[in-house]
Amino acid sequence: VQLVESGGGSVQAGNPLRLPCAASGSTFSINAMGWYRQAPGKQRELVATIATNGGSTNYADSVKGRFTISRDNAKNTMYLQMNSLKPEDTAVYYCKATTYSGLYNYWGQGTQVSVSS
Repeated sequence: VQLVESGGGSVQAGNPLRLPCAASGSTFSINAMGWYRQAPGKQRELVATIATNGGSTNYADSVKGRFTISRDNAKNTMYLQMNSLKPEDTAVYYCKATTYSGLYNYWGQGTQVSVSS
């Protein structure tokens, strides 16, 4: 499984961004997916996760009500809609896919999001 994030960039606080994560390869093996982020000098943290059918989602408290995770299995793509961005949302955003077996986790290369005040 290969994951490629895109859509990152530099925006002013309050503006939105949408991050796609395109999956390829053995996509039939993918179960849950998620978005994580890592700010400079900090550990990577969970942003949001989504179940196989998109019916179950989970968000970090810091992004609840502002970010929305979704996936289009027909397009093998997951999305993170980020609204009302804050400077503290500045980080490299990574997508992750976990297989049904739970044995394998795949990561994308990351996309930079920078939010200025």
